[in-house]
Amino acid sequence: MKLNIRQIEVFRAVMITGTIRGASELLFVSQPAVSRLLSHTEERIGFPLFQRIRGRLHATLEAKKLFHEVEIVYDGVQRINEMARELFEHQEGILNLVASPSVGQMLIPTAMASYRHTHPNVKLTFHYLNHIPLTERLLKRQADMAITILPINHPNLEQEELAAASLVCICPYNHPLSRRAVLQIKDLLAYPFISYEKNSPFGVMVQSMFEESGETLRPVIEVGSPQNACALVQAGAGIALVDQFSARSWSASRFVTRPIETGPPLKAYLVRLRDEPMSQISQSFVDTLKEVILKDGQSGVGTPA
Repeated sequence: MKLNIRQIEVFRAVMITGTIRGASELLFVSQPAVSRLLSHTEERIGFPLFQRIRGRLHATLEAKKLFHEVEIVYDGVQRINEMARELFEHQEGILNLVASPSVGQMLIPTAMASYRHTHPNVKLTFHYLNHIPLTERLLKRQADMAITILPINHPNLEQEELAAASLVCICPYNHPLSRRAVLQIKDLLAYPFISYEKNSPFGVMVQSMFEESGETLRPVIEVGSPQNACALVQAGAGIALVDQFSARSWSASRFVTRPIETGPPLKAYLVRLRDEPMSQISQSFVDTLKEVILKDGQSGVGTPA
């Protein structure tokens, strides 16, 4: 009952084109050859893939289910071919990076730009993602390393502290809170507050800060990341607590930052597969990233851990 590659290829061609003629043109073979192979395939698997109605082919429910799996296989083959092509075109190497939105907005792009000056023939790919998809990319080996503002606890991953920061309050320049040097949680209660989804890492952190201060968190807006919060504060929707990395990535914005008296310390982490040796390209990028962090640390954010 096993199907060979040629049978799968013919089945896919018929599904895509909808006709024997279309499949023959797609595969550059004769129509009788396609018909014979398709009939042989149906005999081999023991059920019809197409119904012949008035000279036209109509895929059966079984064929549609099978086609879904076939497309997954073809997508994998296409990725293999693309990888082979990229390795040929970029023989110095390819580095796939992912980062959380907080550090992915400014810190990582700055490091990438600096790295390109010294490694012009290395191809870089970059995505900034939330906690769960970022972790999945690492575990599936779709990324070589991740830089995240929060730790990732997984037995197959290891992490290194890169930089330190803190949680700060952001508010418009003309806001009453902007006239204070240091804020407490109780100072935030009188103003519309932008927080995070309750089950998200930042949501849990902010909720804990309010509870430890004996106050109740009543957000008017909940968002998915500190970058979303920064955009809303700039738009005048309220105030928010964000990490310093996110706040600094909006350097031309219309809000100010103020420290929180009970603000928890935050760190930027380099995360990678535990049992995967670090390539020379990865190590050279990490060196560049640490140089950028050290330079940024002169402003009080990004001090090396």
